[in-house]
Amino acid sequence: MVFSLVYFSLYFLVFLCLLFFWVFRFKGASGYTYIEKELPKVSILIAARNEEANIINCLTAIDQLDYPKDKLEVLVGDDRSQDATMRLVQEFIIDKPYIQLVSIKQDLGGIKGKANVLAQLARLATSGYYFFTDADIEVPAAWIATLLSKIKGKTAIVTGITTVKGNRWFYRMQQLDWLYSLGLMQVVADRGLAVSTMGNNMVITREAYEAVGGFEGIPFSITEDVQLLKHVLQKDYSSSHVYDASALALSMPALSLLDLLHQRKRWMSGAKHLPWYMWTLFVFSFMYYPIWVPFFWYTSIGAAVLIGLLKVGLQSIFIKIAVARAGKTVKWMDLLSLEVYLVSISILLIVFYFLPFKITWKGRQY
Repeated sequence: MVFSLVYFSLYFLVFLCLLFFWVFRFKGASGYTYIEKELPKVSILIAARNEEANIINCLTAIDQLDYPKDKLEVLVGDDRSQDATMRLVQEFIIDKPYIQLVSIKQDLGGIKGKANVLAQLARLATSGYYFFTDADIEVPAAWIATLLSKIKGKTAIVTGITTVKGNRWFYRMQQLDWLYSLGLMQVVADRGLAVSTMGNNMVITREAYEAVGGFEGIPFSITEDVQLLKHVLQKDYSSSHVYDASALALSMPALSLLDLLHQRKRWMSGAKHLPWYMWTLFVFSFMYYPIWVPFFWYTSIGAAVLIGLLKVGLQSIFIKIAVARAGKTVKWMDLLSLEVYLVSISILLIVFYFLPFKITWKGRQY
């Protein structure tokens, strides 16, 4: 009983602090102002494997970037696709000389999958900035300028925000889940602390990338982006995050529950590379229901329901702001049903994570 009361007191105190910092973000924490007179050349690196359903949308969004084409270098690495991905890219880039298609036919020593493709594309890139995105992502028009504006001093990695498309309830829940998690991370990042990064929406300076030896110079990980961040930070560089509609990339959702579980299991395998304070925050948050459920035995149902409603209410306010800052809208019923989704996915993921199944990603097992 005493432990439960202490936990809930700390939980709501921490959440209220997070909500306060989220509501009253410091000036300049969002948006961008790019003032450099001479825009630098940048490279966009895209790993593509069996993406015939998405690659044209991805490249169309890049073609619509609000950035001079003569300052863009787009390298698309086809990772031995077994569908029409390569043909579609070839047709799309006929009149777009700034986009190059690279056929990836072998693995560099010690790395594979997406990390292998990006490593080989980075060897071909000629600019001082490497932008990473995925073949199922649609980036916003201001993407390049927004992320570049945050590279100052020792800041070597800048990460935007990503959420999923789709109108089905399952897709809308994924969208809110992404924005909620990214909002929490942004609050921590606003305090000047490193959190994480996302390989579908980030930029790294060539200097920092080469300082760690590229993907070839770090241990292989299925979450290559987080591994790269970890080693870049060890070289005394810093990172930054942008939570703004101008940095919002749209991804395809996980189409089925099994796809979602494989995706989250892959993310969890890379979570061990996160800073200790992020682990602490995640574990502390996850403890809520294991403590809340037994609380019924010590108090009245009314008291337990009141605590549950308080959590959902504060959480909904936080997410409502997160969605608005991403330039999106949300229905209150979705905010309420999100709690059912989060609890269900968390329970299923714990079970799935410890099952002896390999992670399936892009048609390969890891």
